Amino acid sequence: MTNNAPETQAVLEQPAEAELQQKNKKKGSLSIFDAKILRRAVLDSFIKLDPRVQVKNPVMFVVEIGSVVTTIEFFRLLLFTAPTGAFTSAQLQSETWFVLAVAIWLWFTVLFANFAEAMAEGRGKAQADTLRKARTTTSAKRLLTSDRKGKFEEVAAPDLRKGDLILVEAGDVIPGDGEVVDGVASVDESAITGESAPVIRESGGDRSAVTGGTRVLSDWVVVKITANPGETFLDRMIALVEGASRQKTPNEIALNILITSLTIIFVLVCVSLEPFAIYSGTAVSVTTLIALLVCLIPTTIGGLLSAIGIAGMDRMVQRNVLAMSGRAVEAAGDVDVLLLDKTGTITIGNRMASRFASLPGVDERDLAHAAMLSSLADETPEGRSVVVLAKQKYGLSEEGQADATFIPFSAQTRMSGVDIAGPGASLHSIRKGAGDSVAEYVAENGGTSSAELDALVNDIARQGSTPLVVAEIQSANGKTTAARVLGVIELKDIVKSGMRERFDQMRRMGIRTIMITGDNPLTAAAIAKEAGVDDFLAQATPETKMKLIKEQQQGGRLVAMTGDGTNDAPALAQADVGVAMNTGTQAAKEAANMVDLDSNPTKLIEVVEVGKQLLITRGALTTFSISNDVAKYFAIIPAAFAVTYPQLNALNVMHLATPHSAVLSAVIFNALIIIALIPLALRGVKYRPIGAGPLLRRNLLIYGLGGISIPFIGIKIIDLILVALHLA
Repeated sequence: MTNNAPETQAVLEQPAEAELQQKNKKKGSLSIFDAKILRRAVLDSFIKLDPRVQVKNPVMFVVEIGSVVTTIEFFRLLLFTAPTGAFTSAQLQSETWFVLAVAIWLWFTVLFANFAEAMAEGRGKAQADTLRKARTTTSAKRLLTSDRKGKFEEVAAPDLRKGDLILVEAGDVIPGDGEVVDGVASVDESAITGESAPVIRESGGDRSAVTGGTRVLSDWVVVKITANPGETFLDRMIALVEGASRQKTPNEIALNILITSLTIIFVLVCVSLEPFAIYSGTAVSVTTLIALLVCLIPTTIGGLLSAIGIAGMDRMVQRNVLAMSGRAVEAAGDVDVLLLDKTGTITIGNRMASRFASLPGVDERDLAHAAMLSSLADETPEGRSVVVLAKQKYGLSEEGQADATFIPFSAQTRMSGVDIAGPGASLHSIRKGAGDSVAEYVAENGGTSSAELDALVNDIARQGSTPLVVAEIQSANGKTTAARVLGVIELKDIVKSGMRERFDQMRRMGIRTIMITGDNPLTAAAIAKEAGVDDFLAQATPETKMKLIKEQQQGGRLVAMTGDGTNDAPALAQADVGVAMNTGTQAAKEAANMVDLDSNPTKLIEVVEVGKQLLITRGALTTFSISNDVAKYFAIIPAAFAVTYPQLNALNVMHLATPHSAVLSAVIFNALIIIALIPLALRGVKYRPIGAGPLLRRNLLIYGLGGISIPFIGIKIIDLILVALHLA
């Protein structure tokens, strides 16, 4: 019997949570100030001036119309207007250059808004360029029969269709998305995930999905194609990260309706002001009215809204999470309930033997030796850890028995072990497994269980560990001579460091966490208490997961969960935010609305944080945009109507130099504030795990009061600069 047990327990250790988070950060995105992105964004800013593009953003479309009108007005004044009794030559020249300055800054306002959107899209396009390099047009070995050794034909990858069987051998590029139906191979997925370490893909189970553009490093697999050309995972990724298929979310549409309604109201207000001014005996120039309109409508959020949405999806891409829609990212920010698998998410995942607990009358060394013999051929992390603990604690030899037959674990028996042939017709059988299964096995062979065993099993389960009962059966000539339970192996699944703190953060945000596990209720309760989750679902099945999700949703809550298997697909589809692992099955990935390319189950917490940050950023900048219009009332209205209504001079609290300076200062500030807020829109407002009430108060304090006060300061500074340069 071969032995592959490790020499030290270090091989069983998993990366710490902090290391996983650091790994995700290292996969970070390009800087927003990357020269290539900046050049592309500047060019796209001018391309987006096309009215057919601009009309999709009603606020900026109004600004563009105002820019065109003021530009025409400038040329009219420059070419066709001679001095009249209303204007002296000097006044006409001043008015002409004033109109030109306003026109230029209105065009800048539109360009800056386009630049913000182009910057957000530019990062996605850079990511798409990288993905295109991974998409290769290669040949494929399409099998003519289902047998790997049968005949095949060489075809180009674009000729493959859903349902085709292809043979991929060591060194070959996998030509399309599919499921492994035969064989096992090591696959390099670095072109997709950025992770250089190869992964194993095999038929049957939850690690059978393969992605086109990845490369087989060793062995061979037969792959059944699951996507036609143009519909592959890589094609969808490219379209999504470029923003080509980004659809506006419900909240974004609602906000668009609000700011469009405000724009229409202000258009009507500004149009109605001119008749009042004429009736009072003083006309207001069209340029001043357009400047007033542009400064009153919510241009800041109108110019940044699209960029905020695109940047939210981009932040998901930075974390190697592919969101299938902006709706999914936004839903992540509204999540009320998180469903998390225990194994690999809350705990490290590989349960390790921590102690041998023998029953009365049994030497602990005998228990350890029996447990080690039953685990020598067990290649699972749990089995290897039993061997390691027996060696370390008792110095037992790993040498196997010559006439030993290993009995693998099965879901039916819930046991594994070894049968060792002795002298004559004697047989020494050792079994380890679930307590009830081993007790039943012993009873079938004439032995009995004991109250001490039940107490020991329950005590270990209460501590959050998994009890693994060990028993031995002695037989001769096919008859049992002795059957007894030796004791219990305690398998401890360690809760990842920092998990309690993260769940505390979720709780402060009003998010309820539920741990899902196949463990018995006692073990589940202990781990749930140690990890700090709010609730748990023990002995979970696909049906109970679905039931739990529906119950939460019926209560008006939004639910997020992760999964990787075909049996997780119904629950992933039912959840409001379903995150599938990239290593999982095709069914799971198609059912989910997000795919984690790193296949890290704890990423669900980061997904929620990104969604929260998107909503916080949009809310903060909307608050700032509406608030900063207040100062512009005090700048432009006195400049436009103080001659007609001298009482309005009381509103000139900033003591701006001249009417032209007041209008121009407000227009310049209105343009510059968009460019100043682009980094905040792309990076997002700093995420803080606090509840909705404190968050609202904080936003009103920082972005509400800030939105009111900053324009007063900014407009006054611009006014002083214009006066100093003799431009006003």
